[in-house]
Amino acid sequence: MASSPISARLSPTASSRLIVLAETVLKAGETARASLRRRTSAEILAKAPRDYQTEIDVAVERIIVEEITKAFPDYAIQGEEAVGNRTGGPDTPIIYIDPIDGTTNYAWGVPHFGMTIAIAEGGRLVAGVVYDAMQDELFSAETGGGAYLNGEPIRCADIADIENVLIGAGLPIPGQVKAVAEETYFDAIKRLMANTAGVRRLGSAALSIAYVACGRLDGFFEDGLSIHDFGASALMVEEAGGIVTRFSGAEVDGKGDILAASKALHPWLKDGFLAKA
Repeated sequence: MASSPISARLSPTASSRLIVLAETVLKAGETARASLRRRTSAEILAKAPRDYQTEIDVAVERIIVEEITKAFPDYAIQGEEAVGNRTGGPDTPIIYIDPIDGTTNYAWGVPHFGMTIAIAEGGRLVAGVVYDAMQDELFSAETGGGAYLNGEPIRCADIADIENVLIGAGLPIPGQVKAVAEETYFDAIKRLMANTAGVRRLGSAALSIAYVACGRLDGFFEDGLSIHDFGASALMVEEAGGIVTRFSGAEVDGKGDILAASKALHPWLKDGFLAKA
């Protein structure tokens, strides 16, 4: 393992490249944290209906790309804001970046958003970090190396008592739900409301899925996501003993519907989508 001051906030066996990801996201987090405020409509770019971008999304991604390019000059880069995207050959590792996951929260000055960087090799996620700049919480994971929060190992809360689980769920905008009928999706949410301890919509899929990995949420689902949003935190859930699939239980294909949960809870959540799928 490479020597670095950040190493105390990662796994004791963290690779040199995970350390680079962590150092990079913490550096970028300084800009995001210092720039949080309510923005006016004139300061927000609507990339699509209710899909926003601020100048900080671009500034943060630029910081990340600059650091990543220096450390990994031969890797492909796929950033959500496309600041420095570049492709490679079929065997080239890919770095996925979401500079501000939860841009709507950020644009309205709500201090809950995630910053994520993940590395994929051969189509499989192998390393990733998610950073909550406002809470200074660094989540990290590598394949086979476990999941960590600020240097402490984390595990999913393996609870099967439905009345005592807390679930995160996305509340979709029109047209966002494509994996199942909208009626099925909303019925799944109503099922949670009727049976669980509660449902939370926090506004950042990256942080919500990371919360599943550390047991703050027992499960999470949303449609219309991309690997930029969920890649790093999905790896954390798997390394923390949980399961990440599509609503149907099929393998995640990089874009669309995500269902992340503990092994004890995943079958029950999946059944909520299969009932009318």
